Amino acid sequence: MSKIRVIIAKPGLDGHDRGAKVVARALRDAGVEVIYTGLHQAPEQIVAAALQEDADAIGLSILSGAHMTQFARVLELLREQNASDIVVFGGGIIPDADVTELELMGVAKIFTPGASTQEIIDWVRSALGEKAESRAG
Repeated sequence: MSKIRVIIAKPGLDGHDRGAKVVARALRDAGVEVIYTGLHQAPEQIVAAALQEDADAIGLSILSGAHMTQFARVLELLREQNASDIVVFGGGIIPDADVTELELMGVAKIFTPGASTQEIIDWVRSALGEKAESRAG
């Protein structure tokens, strides 16, 4: 059985990474292989890390208000690299109206404040379990 591999990233100038670290640790403790890229990552760096690590997904944590441009750029770069099979999800301070638009753009799931780590773990397992299995197969 292959482990689910997830990149957790903080794009842009957002300097608040406590939530991202909590999610990364919770996923790791649940058996997910997590690569945390650290603060102030450019979308190009995030996508390059996902490709290098053969990640199943990229989880973006955005509190800065730049979620529309950051998610759009990551999705665009994945398309350019023929890597649209890498699932993009995220969380942060994101208005409900923007959540709908992000999902239409191709973001698989947005977790807003109040989402439990168990909810995130359950979603990652359900959304990515088969993908990790097919990579192993």
